[in-house]
Amino acid sequence: MKARGTVLSRRQASATTVSDWRSLKAGDRVEILKHAQALAAGEVEEISMSGNVLWLVPADPSETQIFLKSDGVQVRRA
Repeated sequence: MKARGTVLSRRQASATTVSDWRSLKAGDRVEILKHAQALAAGEVEEISMSGNVLWLVPADPSETQIFLKSDGVQVRRA
């Protein structure tokens, strides 16, 4: 059995924001946040080579959404 601190640490680690979007891969489940409010959640479809643009396939059936780092949004692994 794992120590409680270990389990909590892993949860916190997965909930931290991703500063380098290039570390994300297609299929990663993420949440998009702005001002601590969740804007969207879903799977990464693609990341630009510069790591400044993210295309997201939302969890609910709708069109792919695009997010720009310059808009001040944050990405958190779900």
